[in-house]
Amino acid sequence: MQPRILVRYTPSAMNPRPSRFFQYSMLLCAVVSSIVCASIFAQAAAAPSCAAAVLDALPHAKKIDEVALSPDGSRVAYIVDGRLTVIPASGGSSRTMAVAGNLALRGVAWSSDSKHLAFIADLPGDVPAAQVWTAAADGSSSAKHAELKGYVQDLRFSPDGSKLAMLFIEGMPRVAGPLQPMTPLAGVIDEEIFEERIATVDLATDHLSQVTPVDMYVYEYDWTPDGQSWAAIAAHGNGDANWWVARLYMVNAQSGEMREIYKPELQMANPRVSPDGKNVAFIEGLMSDAGLNGGEIHVVPTAGGGVRNLTPNSKTSPSALAWTSPNLITFAQNVDGNSGFATVSLTAGGVRSLWTGEELTAVTTDAWVAGGSFSRDGSVTAIARQSANAPPEVWAGPIGKWKQLTQLNAGIKAPWGEMRNVHWMNGDTRVQGWLMLPPNIATGKTYPLVVNVHGGPSWACTSHWDESVMGPQSAMGYFALCPNPRGSYGQGEAFTQGNVKDFGGGDFRDIMAGVDAISKEYPIDTRRIGIRGHSYGGYMTMWAETQTQRFTAAVAGAGLSDWLSYYGLNDIDEWMIPFFGASVYDDPAVYAKSDPMHFVKAVKTPTLILVGDRDGEVPMEQSVEWWHALTTLHVPTRLVVYPDEGHLLIKPADARDYTLRTLEWFEEWFAKAP
Repeated sequence: MQPRILVRYTPSAMNPRPSRFFQYSMLLCAVVSSIVCASIFAQAAAAPSCAAAVLDALPHAKKIDEVALSPDGSRVAYIVDGRLTVIPASGGSSRTMAVAGNLALRGVAWSSDSKHLAFIADLPGDVPAAQVWTAAADGSSSAKHAELKGYVQDLRFSPDGSKLAMLFIEGMPRVAGPLQPMTPLAGVIDEEIFEERIATVDLATDHLSQVTPVDMYVYEYDWTPDGQSWAAIAAHGNGDANWWVARLYMVNAQSGEMREIYKPELQMANPRVSPDGKNVAFIEGLMSDAGLNGGEIHVVPTAGGGVRNLTPNSKTSPSALAWTSPNLITFAQNVDGNSGFATVSLTAGGVRSLWTGEELTAVTTDAWVAGGSFSRDGSVTAIARQSANAPPEVWAGPIGKWKQLTQLNAGIKAPWGEMRNVHWMNGDTRVQGWLMLPPNIATGKTYPLVVNVHGGPSWACTSHWDESVMGPQSAMGYFALCPNPRGSYGQGEAFTQGNVKDFGGGDFRDIMAGVDAISKEYPIDTRRIGIRGHSYGGYMTMWAETQTQRFTAAVAGAGLSDWLSYYGLNDIDEWMIPFFGASVYDDPAVYAKSDPMHFVKAVKTPTLILVGDRDGEVPMEQSVEWWHALTTLHVPTRLVVYPDEGHLLIKPADARDYTLRTLEWFEEWFAKAP
């Protein structure tokens, strides 16, 4: 199916039948720099854009879906395009594993003795179903242990290797998580809850047991060293909505009995039990989505008791952790927009930095926060390492001394310009961001600037290989700025909480201060400045155009336009309480002052609106409201709705269309700027 396109008031629409001159121009666009594209477009403004040619000419790097290091640090397992490969951590020949039917594999896990792997094989079809397999590290002795109807993830061997634990949602009609396309409402609406439970498979008998209670949704878990219990983050009720109110439990691995040991003030992630079984470490902080981890590292005894914050007042944002001794935690973090690794001791206290670099280091190419896979003693890590100018590869070794193990993307060069870590001041607030330059800057010439507001807001822009946002913008001959305003990770928890009850306030001023600073330092054409974003970035795009006329064009992806209607429509309303202090019904004023719809009559900026029709995080109706208001006000606008897509566009054709339309929108309106 094609995206539904609704068009109202689009003056000077481009001629859909290209001239012979511009057909030749399109050929040039595919092989020359974006500067030539820009000059061609200037000569033939009425003809179709060359954005498609530029986009199609970009290289496509292979993505690394997972990286997992064996506990002894000797081998690395990684998955690319559903194919599982094992390679020595020191380098050498690799072995690719497969199962009957050549199914796509995911969810790889190592046994504690580093001799066996477990993994999930997804069965074809529209409804989730999967097999659970194990194999020896050399690829031999593979065996299927379960075939499950529903969604399965997060395999973990028991410490003695006799069982596999997993998170399982029996009968789930879709992939789990609020970013996925929601199941459309139909018939009598009475909330049907599919709970994610911890299940185990006895590897000797293949007997499956669902252990945790039927009324609890488990988000993350970890075995205790004796194999008798798990530490788990869980909540009652709807799994999509209630992660923001989840608590920490100790779970009996035989009976499933759950004992609460900690109720956090904010959100929790990444629970890890210490090697001696005495403590659980986790990250707590203000988080927008499960998986977008950031905050401070806390520890609580498994027996219950007082919690300790090990990294109070840190100026960084930890995002993943591992115990590397009973008293030492090694963790990954965002450091002023960069990736970093550090340690913190339970006994000595204090954080010791091990490495910081521009590259995004994680366990997948598409990771949104820094991370790594650690050996048991922390002496070796494995990562998917990438930056704006280096496509992802698998690396392993001591932290900061990694060795490249793969050549998945050998020979691929970035066609876009240099990426720079930039800073500016907004009053007393120091703000960081990433600026990508056009590939070839000519002396005496000025260039358009596109401001890209990240999602979240508890998230951050990083330097990573980018074929869909800043990379294509740079290849088009634009400067591309991705700011990390207050509310972002990288400057510590106080900074992340800086937009609480202040959406569209200090964060918006931080962004605009960045536009001013970049425009003064770089050759920016201030008549051609655009803004775009998705999710929180879509909200900020809508908000920005109510507050200023400085933007030539805007693109709002999955934007939030009306807090009151949004509160009643979305599937994840619990996220709003930590950010606003109350529901929209209890304190409408705190929402109203940040509500784009209250100020919509000030909008003059041509706006492209993009959204999936099954988005549960920011429902399609929010985009329809904004489009309806702008058409009523005779603001040039276009709404594109992607069928059967959720908050993230999963279908490659839709993702490409989203990027192409964004580029074409800016190109059209930049060309019309006086």
